[in-house]
Amino acid sequence: MARKKNEAPTSLRQFVRTKGAGYLSDPNVSSIGIGHKVSGGRTTDEVAIQFTVRRKAAPEELAALGTAPLPAVIEVDGVAVPTDVLQRDYRVEFRVLEEAAVDPRKTRVDPVVPGVSVGHVRVSAGTVGCVVHDREDGTPYVLSNWHVLHGPQGALGDDVVQPGVHDDNRTGRNRLGRLVRSHLGAAGDCAIATVEDRGFAARIHELGVAVDKLGEPDLGDKVVKSGRTTGVTHGVVRRVDVLAKIDYGPGVGQREIGCFEIGPDRAKPAPDGEISRGGDSGAAWVFKSANGKPGRTLAGLHFAGEAAGDADEHALACLPGSVFEKLGISITPPKGVRPERAARLGFDPDFLGTPAGLPVLGERTRADAVELDGEPVIDYTHFSLAQSKSRRFALWVAWNIDGGGLKQINRSGIPFVLDPRVPAEHQVGDELYRGNRLDRGHLARRADLLWGPDAEQANVDSFYFTNITPQMDDFNQSSRRGLWGRLEDAVLADAEVDRLRVSVYGGPVFRADDRVFRGVALPREYWKVVVFASGGALTARAFLLTQNLNQLESLELDEFRVFQVKVAEVEERCGFAFPDEVRAADALVLPSSTDERAPLGALTDILW
Repeated sequence: MARKKNEAPTSLRQFVRTKGAGYLSDPNVSSIGIGHKVSGGRTTDEVAIQFTVRRKAAPEELAALGTAPLPAVIEVDGVAVPTDVLQRDYRVEFRVLEEAAVDPRKTRVDPVVPGVSVGHVRVSAGTVGCVVHDREDGTPYVLSNWHVLHGPQGALGDDVVQPGVHDDNRTGRNRLGRLVRSHLGAAGDCAIATVEDRGFAARIHELGVAVDKLGEPDLGDKVVKSGRTTGVTHGVVRRVDVLAKIDYGPGVGQREIGCFEIGPDRAKPAPDGEISRGGDSGAAWVFKSANGKPGRTLAGLHFAGEAAGDADEHALACLPGSVFEKLGISITPPKGVRPERAARLGFDPDFLGTPAGLPVLGERTRADAVELDGEPVIDYTHFSLAQSKSRRFALWVAWNIDGGGLKQINRSGIPFVLDPRVPAEHQVGDELYRGNRLDRGHLARRADLLWGPDAEQANVDSFYFTNITPQMDDFNQSSRRGLWGRLEDAVLADAEVDRLRVSVYGGPVFRADDRVFRGVALPREYWKVVVFASGGALTARAFLLTQNLNQLESLELDEFRVFQVKVAEVEERCGFAFPDEVRAADALVLPSSTDERAPLGALTDILW
């Protein structure tokens, strides 16, 4: 098979791997690798054995530096290969500068995601690279560097915190897990820690992809990373099969690390010219797809950049194959292991700062609920639900909204899919919605879920059919000019809400006389309960939407009515109970008879 244009010859790779360490005994040599020869400041197409030195000097000055001249040519398997010498030094990237601005990457996140701050309790801060799994039992871990999760003062079993202590020194509050395995040597600068005190999601912050395979970089490959300090930056692989000599400081000293080198992508320059800074250590470099977007193949684990005073911008990354082999990990768990439940952190009952938990199913509804791991609660990113076996829709959905952190994320290309954790016979799929006016309506509103570092995952999770119910195509628009779909917006706009945080519960009302269409009983009533804290005190408000589906072909727009009701009325209709705190937070006085209540005509009619 013909070799790719930029692919380094196998003989050169083997030479560096077997003979390279000998050249690093020279105190002035900082690395040896394979790259394109640089002539007159320009990169040529000629592949060379490339040395970097801490200081370039005239031949007569070399003895004073304790170094010797490097050969102009090295014979490899009978072929004379040119060498190249560049002035370049490296440092590990965990030294962090003081920063005034608050960055969401540097705060506590739950679930934890790649691209955010992390560190050993006695290390300043680095970056979560990937979510990985034990090769044998599927245990989930976060992957980063040895000098981020272990460090000179660390030991296996020590606590790891997220964010790192430089970003937040409340280590008890921020404990993520414990250091499990680490390595510092030719295979890389790498370590893994457990995720014990919160959930996790695999999509890389701001890249929106979860790596699912390992790659091997070659010259000219384009890559991108998402780091704690510099965020998303783009690079080009310019040296491969590098063996770099790095000084890890007192107690550790110099170590030789197998890696590859990345230079800036001139077509995608970083705003300040820096593709990495202190704190980016541990970030995942991923290959770019042909369309220029981040791909799903891991190129390397970032661990170092240029030393102080070095004008050349570059980064070093460990080879993923070596790292994963050394740590005994894999990107995906072994067959038969199901990490989905742990990978999605659902509704947070303490989200408002005062307890507001999940509904408790009654005897009848509990018997009808789908169980996952013996429980009737199914978790997703930022929401949870209970699924009815008989009706094949959610009994209730509960979700958290961070109004101060909402993002706008495109929904295009995301399919509606069955949840593989729930038996297909207990879900209603696309067969109901084809060729009629029924829309696939979200119960937990998609826009409400798009906040935090895992907003991309929440966007995807919202499209599971367990979160979908049938609604007329003019459902939200016709319901009093979209009032039903804007209840969540209204509370944030019209009420005094602590930290702009709201929890919402919603779902259909199942009635015995619901119309059956294509073998599915279509709910014609829906409910929502909106809960928020104001001045530390909890407030709950309940709403009911009556939807008439008796005329699917000609539905009058004024047949939709939205009423403000009591939480207890929702419980009576649906067969479950809200927590005492939520029920007590509903102090609204309403006429006892629904016949005496006028429907809401506008958002301003709501009594918060």
